[in-house]
Amino acid sequence: MASGAAADGERRIGVAMDYSDSAKKALDWAVDNLLRHGDTLVVLHVLHSGGEESKHALWAKSGSPLIPLSEFREPQVMQGYGVRPDAEVLDIIDTATRQKQLKVVAKLYWGDAREKLLDGVEELKIDTLVMGSRGLGPIQRILLGSVTNYVLSNATCPVTVVKGK
Repeated sequence: MASGAAADGERRIGVAMDYSDSAKKALDWAVDNLLRHGDTLVVLHVLHSGGEESKHALWAKSGSPLIPLSEFREPQVMQGYGVRPDAEVLDIIDTATRQKQLKVVAKLYWGDAREKLLDGVEELKIDTLVMGSRGLGPIQRILLGSVTNYVLSNATCPVTVVKGK
Protein backbone atom coordinates (compact mmCIF):
# COMPACT_ATOMS: atom_id res chain seq x y z
CA MET A 1 0.00 0.00 0.00
CA ALA A 2 1.34 3.43 -0.89
CA SER A 3 2.34 5.51 2.08
CA GLY A 4 -0.26 8.16 1.24
CA ALA A 5 -3.13 5.72 0.71
CA ALA A 6 -5.96 5.77 3.20
CA ALA A 7 -6.11 2.99 5.77
CA ASP A 8 -8.86 1.18 3.85
CA GLY A 9 -6.69 1.08 0.72
CA GLU A 10 -8.71 3.77 -1.05
CA ARG A 11 -6.54 5.74 -3.43
CA ARG A 12 -6.99 9.44 -4.09
CA ILE A 13 -6.08 10.22 -7.69
CA GLY A 14 -5.87 13.90 -8.53
CA VAL A 15 -6.36 15.32 -12.02
CA ALA A 16 -5.42 18.94 -12.69
CA MET A 17 -8.30 20.34 -14.74
CA ASP A 18 -8.35 23.64 -16.62
CA TYR A 19 -10.73 22.32 -19.31
CA SER A 20 -8.05 22.57 -22.01
CA ASP A 21 -7.63 19.76 -24.53
CA SER A 22 -4.48 18.60 -22.73
CA ALA A 23 -6.30 18.46 -19.38
CA LYS A 24 -9.13 16.42 -20.95
CA LYS A 25 -6.54 14.03 -22.39
CA ALA A 26 -5.00 13.71 -18.93
CA LEU A 27 -8.43 12.88 -17.46
CA ASP A 28 -9.01 10.30 -20.21
CA TRP A 29 -5.59 8.78 -19.53
CA ALA A 30 -6.22 8.60 -15.78
CA VAL A 31 -9.57 6.86 -16.35
CA ASP A 32 -8.12 4.37 -18.86
CA ASN A 33 -4.82 3.61 -17.15
CA LEU A 34 -4.82 4.53 -13.49
CA LEU A 35 -8.21 4.69 -11.77
CA ARG A 36 -9.45 1.45 -10.23
CA HIS A 37 -12.74 0.32 -8.79
CA GLY A 38 -13.53 2.31 -5.63
CA ASP A 39 -10.85 5.00 -6.04
CA THR A 40 -11.55 8.65 -5.33
CA LEU A 41 -11.06 10.99 -8.27
CA VAL A 42 -10.20 14.51 -7.12
CA VAL A 43 -10.61 17.14 -9.84
CA LEU A 44 -8.32 20.08 -8.99
CA HIS A 45 -9.07 23.36 -10.73
CA VAL A 46 -7.15 26.59 -10.22
CA LEU A 47 -8.77 29.84 -11.30
CA HIS A 48 -6.71 32.96 -11.81
CA SER A 49 -7.42 35.59 -9.21
CA GLY A 50 -9.58 38.28 -10.70
CA GLY A 51 -13.06 39.69 -10.41
CA GLU A 52 -14.22 36.74 -8.35
CA GLU A 53 -11.55 37.37 -5.70
CA SER A 54 -13.64 39.40 -3.26
CA LYS A 55 -16.58 37.03 -3.70
CA HIS A 56 -14.36 34.13 -2.67
CA ALA A 57 -12.14 35.93 -0.14
CA LEU A 58 -13.18 33.36 2.46
CA TRP A 59 -11.61 30.60 0.36
CA ALA A 60 -8.62 32.55 -1.00
CA LYS A 61 -6.15 30.50 1.05
CA SER A 62 -7.96 27.20 1.60
CA GLY A 63 -9.80 26.86 -1.71
CA SER A 64 -13.45 25.93 -2.03
CA PRO A 65 -15.12 23.29 0.08
CA LEU A 66 -15.00 19.83 -1.54
CA ILE A 67 -17.67 19.80 -4.23
CA PRO A 68 -19.40 16.42 -4.71
CA LEU A 69 -20.11 15.20 -8.25
CA SER A 70 -23.84 15.92 -7.87
CA GLU A 71 -23.04 19.64 -7.40
CA PHE A 72 -20.14 19.62 -9.89
CA ARG A 73 -22.75 18.66 -12.52
CA GLU A 74 -25.01 21.64 -11.72
CA PRO A 75 -24.33 24.66 -13.99
CA GLN A 76 -25.70 27.20 -11.49
CA VAL A 77 -23.56 25.81 -8.66
CA MET A 78 -20.38 25.88 -10.74
CA GLN A 79 -21.13 29.33 -12.15
CA GLY A 80 -21.37 30.52 -8.56
CA TYR A 81 -17.70 29.51 -8.27
CA GLY A 82 -16.85 31.22 -11.56
CA VAL A 83 -16.55 27.97 -13.56
CA ARG A 84 -18.52 27.06 -16.66
CA PRO A 85 -19.28 23.31 -16.61
CA ASP A 86 -17.81 21.35 -19.53
CA ALA A 87 -20.07 18.65 -21.02
CA GLU A 88 -17.15 16.58 -22.31
CA VAL A 89 -15.44 16.47 -18.90
CA LEU A 90 -18.72 15.62 -17.16
CA ASP A 91 -19.35 12.83 -19.68
CA ILE A 92 -15.89 11.31 -19.08
CA ILE A 93 -16.39 11.50 -15.31
CA ASP A 94 -19.96 10.13 -15.39
CA THR A 95 -18.92 7.15 -17.54
CA ALA A 96 -15.92 6.38 -15.31
CA THR A 97 -18.05 6.72 -12.18
CA ARG A 98 -20.54 4.16 -13.48
CA GLN A 99 -17.93 1.72 -14.77
CA LYS A 100 -15.49 1.89 -11.84
CA GLN A 101 -17.77 3.06 -9.03
CA LEU A 102 -15.51 5.99 -8.27
CA LYS A 103 -16.06 8.65 -5.66
CA VAL A 104 -15.62 12.03 -7.33
CA VAL A 105 -15.03 15.40 -5.72
CA ALA A 106 -13.84 18.70 -7.11
CA LYS A 107 -11.79 21.35 -5.36
CA LEU A 108 -11.32 24.89 -6.65
CA TYR A 109 -8.45 27.17 -5.80
CA TRP A 110 -7.76 30.79 -6.72
CA GLY A 111 -4.27 32.08 -7.51
CA ASP A 112 -1.00 30.71 -8.87
CA ALA A 113 -1.65 27.27 -10.38
CA ARG A 114 1.82 26.01 -9.42
CA GLU A 115 1.41 26.74 -5.72
CA LYS A 116 -2.27 25.86 -5.50
CA LEU A 117 -1.85 22.44 -7.16
CA LEU A 118 0.85 21.64 -4.60
CA ASP A 119 -1.47 22.86 -1.81
CA GLY A 120 -4.18 20.52 -3.13
CA VAL A 121 -1.82 17.53 -3.21
CA GLU A 122 -0.85 18.15 0.41
CA GLU A 123 -4.24 19.12 1.83
CA LEU A 124 -6.22 16.36 0.13
CA LYS A 125 -3.54 13.68 0.58
CA ILE A 126 -3.43 12.92 -3.15
CA ASP A 127 -1.62 9.62 -3.85
CA THR A 128 -0.77 10.55 -7.44
CA LEU A 129 -1.48 13.55 -9.66
CA VAL A 130 -2.17 13.46 -13.40
CA MET A 131 -1.85 16.61 -15.46
CA GLY A 132 -1.76 17.60 -19.09
CA SER A 133 1.08 19.37 -20.82
CA ARG A 134 0.21 22.29 -23.06
CA GLY A 135 3.30 21.60 -25.14
CA LEU A 136 5.00 24.97 -24.77
CA GLY A 137 8.19 25.27 -26.73
CA PRO A 138 11.49 25.70 -24.87
CA ILE A 139 11.49 29.50 -25.25
CA GLN A 140 7.87 29.85 -24.05
CA ARG A 141 8.65 27.60 -21.08
CA ILE A 142 11.63 29.76 -20.11
CA LEU A 143 9.66 33.00 -20.45
CA LEU A 144 6.36 31.85 -18.94
CA GLY A 145 7.59 29.18 -16.57
CA SER A 146 5.88 25.84 -16.73
CA VAL A 147 3.25 24.82 -14.22
CA THR A 148 4.00 21.22 -15.19
CA ASN A 149 7.76 21.52 -14.58
CA TYR A 150 7.18 23.25 -11.24
CA VAL A 151 4.71 20.64 -10.01
CA LEU A 152 6.95 17.78 -11.23
CA SER A 153 9.87 19.23 -9.27
CA ASN A 154 8.02 20.04 -6.07
CA ALA A 155 5.08 17.66 -5.58
CA THR A 156 5.22 15.20 -2.69
CA CYS A 157 3.46 12.49 -4.71
CA PRO A 158 4.15 10.88 -8.09
CA VAL A 159 3.06 13.07 -11.02
CA THR A 160 2.14 11.76 -14.47
CA VAL A 161 2.25 14.23 -17.34
CA VAL A 162 0.10 13.37 -20.33
CA LYS A 163 1.30 15.01 -23.54
CA GLY A 164 -1.31 16.61 -25.75
CA LYS A 165 -0.59 14.70 -28.93
